[in-house]
Amino acid sequence: MHADLIINMDTILTMDKDLRQLDDHQIVVKDGRIIDLCPQEEKRWTASKTLDGTDCIAIPGLINTHSHLPMSYFRGLADDLPLDIWLREYIWPMEAKTLNSSVIHDAALHGAAEMLKNGITMTHDMYFEMPAIADACTKAGLRALIGEAIISARLAEGQKPGDQLRILRQEYRDNPLVDFNLSPHSIYACLRSDLETSVEVAQELDLLLHIHLSETKEEVQTCLNKRGMRPVQYLKELGMLEIPLLIAHGIWMDESEMDLLVGTRASIASCTDSNLKLASGIAPLKGWTDKGINFAIATDGVASNNDLDILAELGNTARLHKAINEDPSFLPAAEALKHVTINAARALGVEESRGSLEIGKDADICILDHNSLCCQPLYNPYSHIVYAMNGRNVRDVVVGGKIVVQGGKLTQVDEAELIAKAKHYGKRILKELSQ
Repeated sequence: MHADLIINMDTILTMDKDLRQLDDHQIVVKDGRIIDLCPQEEKRWTASKTLDGTDCIAIPGLINTHSHLPMSYFRGLADDLPLDIWLREYIWPMEAKTLNSSVIHDAALHGAAEMLKNGITMTHDMYFEMPAIADACTKAGLRALIGEAIISARLAEGQKPGDQLRILRQEYRDNPLVDFNLSPHSIYACLRSDLETSVEVAQELDLLLHIHLSETKEEVQTCLNKRGMRPVQYLKELGMLEIPLLIAHGIWMDESEMDLLVGTRASIASCTDSNLKLASGIAPLKGWTDKGINFAIATDGVASNNDLDILAELGNTARLHKAINEDPSFLPAAEALKHVTINAARALGVEESRGSLEIGKDADICILDHNSLCCQPLYNPYSHIVYAMNGRNVRDVVVGGKIVVQGGKLTQVDEAELIAKAKHYGKRILKELSQ
């Protein structure tokens, strides 16, 4: 029998419901999907292409549930600031002064390439100029769910949330790598009427709605002062808890708010490194876990992280929450890995097709090289992935059956060209900001 691609692996961590580990097995791919997982010794498949996974671990392609790809050129421009000042006095003014669709495309392409080299095969991105982001991700070979970012002050006269979304979903309907949803920025950047319209559009089109929420104490206090209720209570009043919902951050939600999320289709994207760097706080992962609220680990954008190494993010998160909960058994390695694979897929509503390595699912695969000083000897692959590895261990990446990173090198785009372009834009941005 003939396939498109065979990957001969030493170790496969399927991340299926039984957390099966398959040793000395093949991942067989045809038409972009996994069609078999079988022992190598059976030799029942031939293929047009093969990858040798000796001294490697195959895991599902990593899924990043919260990012801002076009902010790639803002890395390191406004560090060591609290969120409100960082956002209002630096980031938003810089965006207004320096960005256009061309810059957004190039910055998004840079970020997409960086994600792929870190083993990320799908991201949920929240930003403006969605076609530029879609085209950039398509060129790199990265899957992207792209949110129509809604900030009420930036809406053109007569424009309503969802107007662009409807057009783009039609234009890109035949592109298997990209889809679109609604992403009202936050409860403080959106009028109630725009939030209500977002809910109506999401209900009509059965879309995931994505929003920043409870990222700082000040945001919560402002909500209490203006509305007499906490942020999650406000979302409930708006009807957001009745639709698929992805909350970014959720740091300062209390137990009563967590109780409101129980039994809903809401998930949370936790961005540890960004939250620590901005001193926004530490998310209550233990509370979410105890109440069965689904959450994922995400990177946020590089303007606040400052990288897209989601494996490093995962390791930092696991260690931090063991410490603050005074419990070394909290978030064990195998469980932690779920939060960038199958649980992240569930947060984006794609768990039926991605997030685990199973027959019939999309062939989105990350191959990690453990033939190095920092990874030998190998006793427990989950442990190494969470506590010893990072993006530098990513050797190969497959998205939809296509090899987009091989031997640590991008196959769809020229990395040297991306670096040269970033240097050019860096000089240009500094010049524009000095005027």
